[in-house]
Amino acid sequence: MSYTVKAVASIQEIGQQVWDSCAHPTGTEVDPFVGFAFLNALEQSGSVAAETGWAPYHLVLESEAEETVAVMPLYLKSHSQGEYIFDYSWADAFERAGGSYYPKFLSAIPFTPATGRRLLSRSNELNDYLSEGLRTVSEELGVSSVHLNFVDQEQWQALGKQGWLQRTHKQYHWLNQGYTDFEDFLSYLSSKKRKNIRRERRDARANDIEIELVTGSDIREHHWDSFYQFYIDTGNRKWGRPYLTREFFSLVGQHMAERILLVMCKRAGSYVAGAINFIGDSCLFGRNWGCIEDHPFLHFEVCYYQAIEYAIDHKLARVEAGAQGEHKLARGYLPTQTYSAHWIAHSGFKEAVDRFLKEERIHVTEEIDYIEQYSPFRKT
Repeated sequence: MSYTVKAVASIQEIGQQVWDSCAHPTGTEVDPFVGFAFLNALEQSGSVAAETGWAPYHLVLESEAEETVAVMPLYLKSHSQGEYIFDYSWADAFERAGGSYYPKFLSAIPFTPATGRRLLSRSNELNDYLSEGLRTVSEELGVSSVHLNFVDQEQWQALGKQGWLQRTHKQYHWLNQGYTDFEDFLSYLSSKKRKNIRRERRDARANDIEIELVTGSDIREHHWDSFYQFYIDTGNRKWGRPYLTREFFSLVGQHMAERILLVMCKRAGSYVAGAINFIGDSCLFGRNWGCIEDHPFLHFEVCYYQAIEYAIDHKLARVEAGAQGEHKLARGYLPTQTYSAHWIAHSGFKEAVDRFLKEERIHVTEEIDYIEQYSPFRKT
């Protein structure tokens, strides 16, 4: 059987039923970020658009009967911002050598460093057709490179066999070992770490802070109004350009509220801080946090400890708390490898990047091994 690959400029051209049948075929776990609702909210809210440097260019794989059997979230990028995997040095080196690094293709979830499938097909046998079609489209368009960020390990390994360059990275994830409650989890930590965490949790609420967990139909627009204040404050202080619009939060609240957990903090009757999490079938994904008042340890309580408690109560296998953050180690989050795959058109530049990545992969492995020596868990 032969297949045809085409590109579309909006996920709505594909439609929710068709997209989700590829994103979540029978027997696979639901990943809230690759579903139609999340990606469409990004586009409809203007958070993702050519004007922001994220032009949608989603791929569709069609059978001879013109049936869509696979899709891929894909963006034509005019910069490298909002990706959490850094290739600025690659862009600088390529352009100093006289090349044009941008535009490039990126298959990832915008502004979201969460691991997942990027080749979304009804059957794994179709993934090779989709990735080959991606390279063909890239060559025809003349982009410098293609990047699949935070791709799951299985697809990463398959892409490596096809000649894609392989890169590894480090995040901190919390793993559920079948704990019965938070105290059971603490019992596996060293005595000093247990005491520190209990103290942090106590001090986080010291200024009459009340914590609310809000999900599903209980989420209202006033929650989004407050949370957006927190998001904007954090974005302005850290990056200077918050990408997500206010409308984005309303849209995900309307279309996927059952996959959202808001942890909101009140003081004197007003919300002063909060974090948004997205709920997968086996993972709680911590995303954005913000506050309009500073309170000691409140960030740790809201983003890390509340997430652990929720995962234990709902029997989720892990918590992914986002990018970076060595401070997560002392709170039970362990270093974990994440993966990206890269295709580069220029043969000489590809060879240089390949050499760099081989050395970098060794460094990442050594770094994780070193950090694990300082695990907060008791030695048994």
